[in-house]
Amino acid sequence: MPIAHETVLELDLNALAHNFKYLKSKVREDVKVMAVVKASAYGGDVVAMAKKLSDLGADYLAVAYISEGIALREAGIELPVMVLHPQSTNYESLVEHCLEPSLYSEFVLKEFVATADKLKQKDFPVHVKFNTGMNRLGFSEEEVTKVSSILNKTTAVKAASIFSHLSASEDWKERDFTLQQIHTFERIAIKLFDQLDYQPLLHICNTSGIINYPEAAFDMVRTGIGLYGFGNDKTEDQKLKPVGTLKTIISQIHHIKPGDSVGYNRAFTAEKPTKTATLPIGYADGIKREYGNGKIGVYINGQYAPIIGNICMDMIMTDVTGIDCKEGDEVILFGGPQHATDFAAAGNTISYELITGISSRVKRILIGS
Repeated sequence: MPIAHETVLELDLNALAHNFKYLKSKVREDVKVMAVVKASAYGGDVVAMAKKLSDLGADYLAVAYISEGIALREAGIELPVMVLHPQSTNYESLVEHCLEPSLYSEFVLKEFVATADKLKQKDFPVHVKFNTGMNRLGFSEEEVTKVSSILNKTTAVKAASIFSHLSASEDWKERDFTLQQIHTFERIAIKLFDQLDYQPLLHICNTSGIINYPEAAFDMVRTGIGLYGFGNDKTEDQKLKPVGTLKTIISQIHHIKPGDSVGYNRAFTAEKPTKTATLPIGYADGIKREYGNGKIGVYINGQYAPIIGNICMDMIMTDVTGIDCKEGDEVILFGGPQHATDFAAAGNTISYELITGISSRVKRILIGS
């Protein structure tokens, strides 16, 4: 990896390829893969990663909002793109850019059918979401006939897929609940297939579903966090390669005396002669105040340096006593010697929040082919 000379988030496309191939190997060869690239590909570079995933053989991409899908289209990406949470005010734009909506209630389904009719569409692909226990979005099992009736009465749209979302597939203590979700989804699919004259694709597995319930892969699986190197399990984490490495440099080194304090609110006071390093990264970059005051540290020249004092908006101070380092040296926050899952846990959060929260002002650097 290149040596950092400023604050950067390195994104390893070879790691992305490894993760894609590993996850795909967990399911049958004929199962399609929907790669989730919402939130800038989980805090990365959405265009570069979407292009790489397309080259790797992804069948679909998924984003949260219409604006994210438009950005992919404007970058020349032609793969089918499902929009997980479209807003009806943007339906016309969605159709214009050939994006495919997730429709999860009678209101949004009817609104989209009306828009597709108005725009004289024929069999425009939509994805119908059913709620099997997450209780977030989705039609209920009791609404299957209502859904099929609406679909059968229009030629403007056609269900490309029927899907649901597992809420605890990473937790073996919730295995019975997960199996219940899968069985509910199977019942829904059977009822719907009986009432339609075609069979949409079926998908329910997320990353942890792929790993723990590959028998429920159906026609397609969706993977997000796994693509970026996190398997929601320490054993699986070892088989995946984190894509992102967050690096910065030492801005300045101080030698402080016993009794000297560091940073806002004098949150750290030296008890002995201490060598500190100030780093040009802070909570405005996504490293929140929760990580301050010794809860976690960084790596400098292969050695661990705890964060001291309160994290500032643009700066972090670390204790580098005993570490051979100088101003300008590279610093690794997560990636490399420190897994992002461990870093996140120190701030009482999860890898998802940490990696998607890295600010856009942090420069992204692509490495790998």
